[in-house]
Amino acid sequence: MNRQNIIQTQFLGQFDYVADVTCHGPGRVNLIGDHTDYNDGFVLPAAINFGTDIAASNRDDRIVRVTAIDLNEESIEFSLDSIEFNKDQMWVNYIGGTLLALMEEFPNIKGADLVVSGNVPQGAGLSSSASFEIAILKTFAKLNNLPLDGVKAALMGQKAENQFVGCNCGIMDQLISAMGKEDNAMLLDCRSLTFQHAPIPKGVSVVIINSNVKRGLVDSEYNTRREQCEAVAKHFGKVALRDVTLAELESAKSEIDSVLYKRARHVVTENTRTEQALIALRENDLQLMGELMLSSHASLREDFEVTTKEMDYLVDIIASVIGNQGGVRMTGGGFGGCVVALVPDGLVDGIKSVITKNYQQQTGLEADLYVCVAKSGAFSA
Repeated sequence: MNRQNIIQTQFLGQFDYVADVTCHGPGRVNLIGDHTDYNDGFVLPAAINFGTDIAASNRDDRIVRVTAIDLNEESIEFSLDSIEFNKDQMWVNYIGGTLLALMEEFPNIKGADLVVSGNVPQGAGLSSSASFEIAILKTFAKLNNLPLDGVKAALMGQKAENQFVGCNCGIMDQLISAMGKEDNAMLLDCRSLTFQHAPIPKGVSVVIINSNVKRGLVDSEYNTRREQCEAVAKHFGKVALRDVTLAELESAKSEIDSVLYKRARHVVTENTRTEQALIALRENDLQLMGELMLSSHASLREDFEVTTKEMDYLVDIIASVIGNQGGVRMTGGGFGGCVVALVPDGLVDGIKSVITKNYQQQTGLEADLYVCVAKSGAFSA
């Protein structure tokens, strides 16, 4: 039974009638381009075959009833006219914040009964929250026949997270969940919100390895990195680091605090690498893609200082299997979480083997491995 049929069955069991619609919002993995999004730069994510599924039906009133299957069937009921922050059930705030953003443009939506289930690994940096937000928006758009496009939906999801949930995220996660293309990654310009698709070569898998280092991406660390980047942009009189060239940065090296210089160098060089990765994928050049991914990881380790020794070890042992046939790097905000590898299908078993043989022995942790394919976004399917 596929996930859509499962969620329909769960809805029937919960509400004792058949759901009107089922919707899916995919999670994502970023192949290259980390900590560039909030600097108005470039990212290269792909929507993946993990995500959030929702079965839903309209109601005749303004009441929303939700059951979260993955949280021991935890349920909540609220009115669209009195949405407040829920301190006890944090997951509810992603729904409430998203619906508040939606109602700014479409105030007359109806209430609904919802059953929600997701299989994005929590805390792994694969954006379960954006998947959830986009699935909610797709669901209410279908139930209410709203003329909502993927870019608008992404902006609403980001607004919910920034202003209601309280996470100062960029736009990447929501936009790739909304507008991803099957078998492709997406080069997204985080300033203009324009994007180009980049085909993932046939016979190549996206392998995600969760280090299971508990992500220590506390707000203070993340916000410190943002402030450091903004300080360097301000030094140059620029809106964002997107507008600073490497030559400009190097010429001013003596004028900038050494830590701030390193933070900026990562962002400036990462933007260049990310644009080059589009070309590498379009030209089916896995060797170049691999060089760019390893260079990105080194920059995140040395200049941005957001990797961990466990993530570095995973990258090293996986790279020993891949050679020049693909690439591997940390992905996401860092301080724990996942690494991503782009590899020929024939090397996947070798990667599994080297991790099984070495990782737990070296770190005391077990890694989880997910072999993924690139899928369509909720609003592009």
